[in-house]
Amino acid sequence: MPPKFDPNEVKYVYLRAVGGEVGATSSLAPKVGPLGLSPKKIGDDIAKATGDWKGLKVTVQLKIQNRQATVSVVPSAAALIIKALKEPPQGQKEG
Repeated sequence: MPPKFDPNEVKYVYLRAVGGEVGATSSLAPKVGPLGLSPKKIGDDIAKATGDWKGLKVTVQLKIQNRQATVSVVPSAAALIIKALKEPPQGQKEG
């Protein structure tokens, strides 16, 4: 039997995402599925929250409470430097 659901419990999930893009839901599903969240909705929220960081890889913090996720960006030093220098976004490497 699964443990009883506690609506006041707060869980944090950290993941890397490319700013302004909806990541693959297949990579989100194992992280947020067991917490009762929709990977597609979380992907859309992440894309919306990382709009300022278009093309940069940033760490995203999901604060999950009562099956509601709050997305916040935790930029790395490299991402902050690139943004401060106003470098154009780098495209994905063509393989």
